[in-house]
Amino acid sequence: MSPSASSAAALDPETGERGGEERTQAIRSLESSFAELIGVFRRIMAQAAETASPGMLPGTYKVLSVLGRTGPATLSSLSERMEADKGLISRSVSELEALGFVERTADPEDRRSRVIALTPLGAERLEAARQPHAGRLEEALVDWEIDDIRHAATLLHALASGTAPAARD
Repeated sequence: MSPSASSAAALDPETGERGGEERTQAIRSLESSFAELIGVFRRIMAQAAETASPGMLPGTYKVLSVLGRTGPATLSSLSERMEADKGLISRSVSELEALGFVERTADPEDRRSRVIALTPLGAERLEAARQPHAGRLEEALVDWEIDDIRHAATLLHALASGTAPAARD
C-alpha cells in the first residue's frame, strides 16, 4: 500500500482524524512502554553513578558519560549537547574535577574558555561503571532477528527526530 493510500485508509470516517480511538490506544501503549524503559534506564544510571563514585548523582554521571562518548568539550557545548542548565553542568564538572575524573585546560581556540576532558582515572571509573550493564541490550535482543533490530533503530530515530519512518519493504 502506498503512503497516500495508507494515510487515507487511516482516517476515521466519523471524526476525519487519522486512526481515531485505535491510534490513541496504540500511542498510549507506546507511552506506557517508554515509561517502563525510562524507569529501567534511570535505575541503571543510578547504579552506574554509584559504581563510578559512591554518592555520585546520576546527573553527574551523565556528564561523565557524555564526555566519555563525545570527547573533550567546553562547558557551553556540554550544556547544549545535554540540553541542560549551564549552572547544573558546571556543578557536575566541578564535582568530577574534585574526584580527579576530569580536568579543565585552556581552549586553544578561545583562551577565555576551558576545555573539559576525562582523565585516565575518569576513563577507568567510567568503564567500571559501564561494565555491569554492558551486555544488557545484547541479552535483551538475543532472540530478535537482525532486520527487527534495524527496524527498531529506524523507528526510534524517526520518533526522536520527529519524522515519519521510511516504509518497510
